[in-house]
Amino acid sequence: MKKVILIVCFTLFAFTASFAQRFAYVDSDYILKHMPEYASAQKQLSSLSDQWQKEVDNRFAEIDRLYKAYQADQVLLTPDMKKRREAEIVDKEKAAKDFQRQKFGPDGELSQKSTAVIKPIQDRVAKALQGVAEADNLDMIFDKNSEVIMLFASPRYDKSDDVIKRLGLKPGVIAK
Repeated sequence: MKKVILIVCFTLFAFTASFAQRFAYVDSDYILKHMPEYASAQKQLSSLSDQWQKEVDNRFAEIDRLYKAYQADQVLLTPDMKKRREAEIVDKEKAAKDFQRQKFGPDGELSQKSTAVIKPIQDRVAKALQGVAEADNLDMIFDKNSEVIMLFASPRYDKSDDVIKRLGLKPGVIAK
């Protein structure tokens, strides 16, 4: 009887172990640092951002200059002239804020450009991740850099180098 119970327990244990889920993780920052097209996209976005930021700064500097000139001339201006100058300053400030929102807002041009440039790279990484998962028969792959808190991860479950190899790149060679 003991043998039968032992065999049944062992069979159940082996059966449940065969359905255990297999997990792994990757470091998306590490993977992206290996991709030359990602580094190029980041440089392009940074250059565009710097260019637009300079234009925003110039607009606000112009507003500041107009306001200081208005304050210096305020004593000499008629009420009608004061209203016109104040309206001009307010209009320019509104235009500068609108420009800033148009370029840097959540739905701004920088966000749209970032999505357009980065999305194909992310799709390529996702396809490589899927290939690694299928090749290694993994059920789930976590990203070490995402919101999932990973207090400990054994390096043997790190599949980042496998993804880099699947992308046709060499692990350890950071793109410039």
